Amino acid sequence: MTWLDREHLRSTYEQRFGAKELRDKQVLWRVLVDEVFQRYVLETGTVLDLGAGYCEFSNAVRARRKIAVDLNPDTLHSADRDVEVLLTRSDDLAAIADASVDTVFTSNFFEHLPDKRALLDTLQECRRVLAPGGSIVVLMPNIRYLAGAYWDYFDHHLPLTHLSPVEALRLGGFEETRVEPRFLPYTVKDARLPVRAPLIRAYLRFRPAWRILGRQKLVVARRVPG
Repeated sequence: MTWLDREHLRSTYEQRFGAKELRDKQVLWRVLVDEVFQRYVLETGTVLDLGAGYCEFSNAVRARRKIAVDLNPDTLHSADRDVEVLLTRSDDLAAIADASVDTVFTSNFFEHLPDKRALLDTLQECRRVLAPGGSIVVLMPNIRYLAGAYWDYFDHHLPLTHLSPVEALRLGGFEETRVEPRFLPYTVKDARLPVRAPLIRAYLRFRPAWRILGRQKLVVARRVPG
């Protein structure tokens, strides 16, 4: 059983998220896209959702072409009709042409990679498929503010603060344009407050709350020429 085992991925996420939590995630991502992430995605361009999972981001974002990459077979059934799904590894995006993507987006994925070599190989592929000046947007847990809770999920392998992925991105030929050490709360699973669009919008617009509740980091970087 490895991070490449598709049936293991399917069974892990089937037992992790119930119907209510999946509905909550859809509500969350519709607001996140409208309030935050659409600004990084050209509606006339191509966006790649890396580690797309149940396609909450891919289904909500607006773009001419949307590509969802994951190894979980359930991604095929979660994607809307306008989303192309590739069941492939993040370090093997051979089906995607060089410089054909405007934005790579990834949420809560890098921590599932087995080691830093896999992360660097993934970033190399991201850089290859991105057009010059294209952006990568990374959302993931910040271990600096989570401590032991980070390891509550069996498939978390790679612990990163907000500084370590920045260094990896620089090594991979990117330049950071935005770094938010504390951005979103850790997870919607077992959330204490109801997941409602007005509450999410209020949180996003009241930045002091990020310093209290934020456990996930946001890093945006640009593909540098060369």
